[in-house]
Amino acid sequence: MTRAIISLILFLHWSQGAMGGDDVVQEPKILWEPKGSSAYMNCTHYKEISYQQMYWYRQRPGETMRLIVLTIAGSDPDFGDVDKDKFEAHKSVADRGSLVVKDLEPEDSAIYFCSVSQHSVSKAGECCTKTL
Repeated sequence: MTRAIISLILFLHWSQGAMGGDDVVQEPKILWEPKGSSAYMNCTHYKEISYQQMYWYRQRPGETMRLIVLTIAGSDPDFGDVDKDKFEAHKSVADRGSLVVKDLEPEDSAIYFCSVSQHSVSKAGECCTKTL
């Protein structure tokens, strides 16, 4: 019996800091997970404490980018109209958070990435907010 492997490519949305380093770091960079398992992704930023909002996006092949969830430290994640049973998001502190994609299926193969912002500008499930 052949097991299907789901590939999740994690693209890091980052901006250059004053020292030229990455302000937002996402790990791992590439995931290969079996069908039915879960994929775990982490995001950390090195910006000011005022960057409370963390956004997780997904872009499937041939589709536009879509916001999965908005997280703010100390608040419940805002999934908008995105399936809450498919994803899990955590953010207990301002500078880091995580995303879990559960019960992986071939249609979960996509580019996933996080970004951070000082201000919330959209709801999850809508496309393309302005973030830093």
